[in-house]
Formats: sequence, C-alpha cells, structure tokens
Amino acid sequence: MEDSPIGLDKWLTAMWLVASNRNGISSWELHRALGVTQKTAWFLLHRVRLAMQDELTGGSLAGEVEIDETFIGGKARNMHTDRKRRVQKEGRNTGGKAIVLGMLERKGRVRATVIADRTKVTMQPIIAANVEPGSQIFSDEHGDNWKMAEYTHDTINHLVAYVDDNVHTNGMENFWSLLKRGINGINGTYVSVEAFHLFRYIDEAAFRFNNRLPMSDADRFSFLVRKIVGKRLTYAELTGKTEEGPSQEIPF
Repeated sequence: MEDSPIGLDKWLTAMWLVASNRNGISSWELHRALGVTQKTAWFLLHRVRLAMQDELTGGSLAGEVEIDETFIGGKARNMHTDRKRRVQKEGRNTGGKAIVLGMLERKGRVRATVIADRTKVTMQPIIAANVEPGSQIFSDEHGDNWKMAEYTHDTINHLVAYVDDNVHTNGMENFWSLLKRGINGINGTYVSVEAFHLFRYIDEAAFRFNNRLPMSDADRFSFLVRKIVGKRLTYAELTGKTEEGPSQEIPF
C-alpha cells in the first residue's frame, strides 16, 4: 500500500472480495465494485495476489503426496493465425499451452508452479525441494519418466483406470478443476491470462484451496491482511518493464 492513492476502504474491500469469492474476482468486476478504473483494479488485484504467495514456512510436504501436471490454455485451432505461427516457430509441443506442476499432501496443502517442460531434469529438482524424502508419491503414468529413488512411488495409468485402491491423483484433479473454473475464457472468471502472470493466478488458487473450510471467510480475510507485510510489487515489475521481451497471452 506504500504511496498508494487508493484509500484503505478500497484496499480492504478488495482483499475481502478476493478472499471470499470461490472462483476469484476479475478486474472488471472489481472496478465496478470499487468505483476505480479497470487498470487500477488489475494492478490492485496482482498486488493482493503477491500477498497470497506461499512463503514455504510450513516445511516440505510429507506422507502421501499426489503429483500431477496439467496444461493451461486453449486449443491451437482456436488461436489467431499469428499466434499459431509463433507457437509453431518456437517448436513447443504443448499446443501453445502452459504446463503447471502440482503437489498435494493428502488431507493437507497444495503447491503448484509453472514449469517449462515435463522432463525429469525440470521436474525432479522442484519435487525434491518441496517433498520430504521417504514420502509416498502417487502420480499418473507420466511419473515413470521422473521417478526418484528417495521416494516410494506408485502410478495409476489413466488409460486403464483413474483409481486403483489407494493409488490415484483425484486430490490434484480436484485442485485443477477449481483452478480452471476461474481461468477459463468461456465460462471462467478471467477472459484471458498472460503466461507472464499465470503463476500469480495459481498462487491465488492455492491460497484459497489451502485455507478452505473449516476456515471462515472472515478468518481467511484476516490471514490475507496479515500476509501483506513486507511485500511490494511495482507497476514496472508487474508489466515486465524490467524484463526483456513482451509477455504472451495464454489463448482460450
């Protein structure tokens, strides 16, 4: 809030709306609710999302942990011709979609992050940094590509079944469903999301998931307000003015 011309009444109202709306709130909705410009509402929302980031102070995930990946974005056939050419030029085999890796401690917390690809070189260090050695990992058949000796690993082949006794990734699938309920160009809260900012929306979804019932809306709001201390995001940082190259939208 440092040097912000926005009044405390609008800041706190925005935090309440973000914390209490299950699928989030768009900048257009917020601009109408607060009586500020859409640009101001967009900037305000991203600063609130910064406060929602997991500081990882709770330690690593442990016990039974589900690990899964998902793709965020639309189908290539629905892309604008220029964007389709750009994706083909970049040689990406994801159809222009972003890849998100998720890790869920059963009956506990979820952590999710955007990754460049699904190779073990990319995934193993992230998993090792977030999951305690000796944990029981459950994943789909792709998990065979990045298995690690430090963990007990069970996989479920989704071409055959989605549940085999205790082996499944249904908890992560539930989180993906909640995430995509907000990030969906047709029926979701947000019309489009730039890949440059995708991690912020994932942080928001993880915060809401990790602080769901029995935590009340009031308690979630209070927790969010306490998390703003020491965090700052400038407009230049947010818009990529300090980064080289333009950001790209995730198409829907």
